[in-house]
Amino acid sequence: MPLGTLDRTPPPFFRQGASALSKLIVFSALALFLMVADTRFKLMQPLRVALATVVYPMQWLVLRPVLLTREVFSYFESLKGSQSSAEAARQKLGQQSQRANQVEPLTLENARLRQLLQLRGRITTPSQAAQVLYDSADPYSRKVILDKGLLQGISAGSPVLDELGVLGQVTRVYPSVSEVTLVTDREQAIPVLNVRTGARAVAFGDPTANANALELRFMASNADVRVGDVLTTSGVDGVYPPGLPVARVDKIERRVETAFAHIFCSPLAGVDGALHVMVLQPISGKIAPRPDPDTPSRSVRKGSAP
Repeated sequence: MPLGTLDRTPPPFFRQGASALSKLIVFSALALFLMVADTRFKLMQPLRVALATVVYPMQWLVLRPVLLTREVFSYFESLKGSQSSAEAARQKLGQQSQRANQVEPLTLENARLRQLLQLRGRITTPSQAAQVLYDSADPYSRKVILDKGLLQGISAGSPVLDELGVLGQVTRVYPSVSEVTLVTDREQAIPVLNVRTGARAVAFGDPTANANALELRFMASNADVRVGDVLTTSGVDGVYPPGLPVARVDKIERRVETAFAHIFCSPLAGVDGALHVMVLQPISGKIAPRPDPDTPSRSVRKGSAP
């Protein structure tokens, strides 16, 4: 082959175009021109919109996992917050329910204390307040234990009242507590006065017919007693001041074969639910002592010398 026919051009691998510096200058100038033109004449706005439209589907697909992951984390965070809020709401509801349950007992206790203070203002006998601790352990008696005793000046035989009437009488006194026998106890008796008729009688505790009842014993069958009559203390026993409410007549049984009527009464005091009570001093110290039967009495006639 003749030498003149050989291709003396370099292969494509060794071909060299413009230098890198030239390319940098050209493209920098082009970029600067495009930026200035886009700023002043908005030349690249249509191109930018077209590129954004073309790239949007790909961008949407790429962002789906990111948005899904973000929603999952947001769901769990909101679920945890909802559970915390629900727990706080349940605790608050429990506290409010506990407070609501305490409102009615406190209101009732407040009303009873106010009535007890009003009753104390009408009684001239010295008294002091006390609180019922618990009922007596003896199932065959009707007794309660107070939180006051000898150290507080409580003495045996003291009458005990609540806001409604006579509750009982102090029968045993200890240094810090005292025992009160209720008016419904079978060993308890209290002289009473019928407010309507003025007749005196004695009310005994009657646990046989009703655990919270009293009975007027030794009343004649024709005695003037009616259902609904109110009985108060007569004051003749030297223990209870006169005029304290005791009971109300509930039932009267008059039988031909017996000379006495069966008269059952219900106590006015809260023998089952008393909490705050008032302890009075016995009035026995105010009653003159009985005359000595051994001392002979001399009668002085009018107009005669002694």
